[in-house]
Amino acid sequence: MSTHDEDELQRLASEYVLGTLELAERTEVEQRLPRDAALRDAVAAWEQRLLPLTSLAQPQQPSPQLWPRISASLFTPKSVQQAGGWQAWWNSLAFWRLLAGGGLAATAALAVLVSVQLQAPSGPGYLVVLVAPQDKSPGWIVQAGSRGGKGRDLNLIPLGPTAVPQQKALQFWTKGKDWGAPVSLGLVQPGQSRKLTLDKLPPLQPDQLFEITLEPETGSPTGRPTGPILYIGRAVKVI
Repeated sequence: MSTHDEDELQRLASEYVLGTLELAERTEVEQRLPRDAALRDAVAAWEQRLLPLTSLAQPQQPSPQLWPRISASLFTPKSVQQAGGWQAWWNSLAFWRLLAGGGLAATAALAVLVSVQLQAPSGPGYLVVLVAPQDKSPGWIVQAGSRGGKGRDLNLIPLGPTAVPQQKALQFWTKGKDWGAPVSLGLVQPGQSRKLTLDKLPPLQPDQLFEITLEPETGSPTGRPTGPILYIGRAVKVI
């Protein structure tokens, strides 16, 4: 099987498990499953890979008002829905392209959906999936954007625990396309969210690099990344 065929197989399997395929493709996958062992194996692998992510969300009893609100939102003009909150992300075409663009993005986006409620920025917003370079497993989500004329905020959200050796620390970095070097955004605690302001940095841009490296417990002594990259990703504009 060629690399292209394998990539297409993984795309179909991951989106089938997530339920993001269009009806025609979903029907095609369902028809292929009984006679395509490779597709069955891929679907089973994605089910095993994604199922643990559902444990990130605590069970909640929906309120009696939930379904009426959902019903009302389905018929609310898009311009109103995008005024703020989760609906703005939900209605963003770029967000769903990030979700359905491939297996890695789909995995991380599912983790976002089941574990956090993203808040929509009033200006351009960006979403970053930070993944481990070795196995491409998602470890953190970065949400960034302007908020009501009060500057630019960034939320770093863990998707699970990160093991850190003694006398070591996690350091968060970013680098724009034309920057000479990465800029430190400070130390972060394993498994803990962190909110930062970016007012002293240039405006965010598509494909801006974000990464988390393993550094000495007080941070990099040089002001540049010195340790191995644990998680890395690039910004996708979603608003």
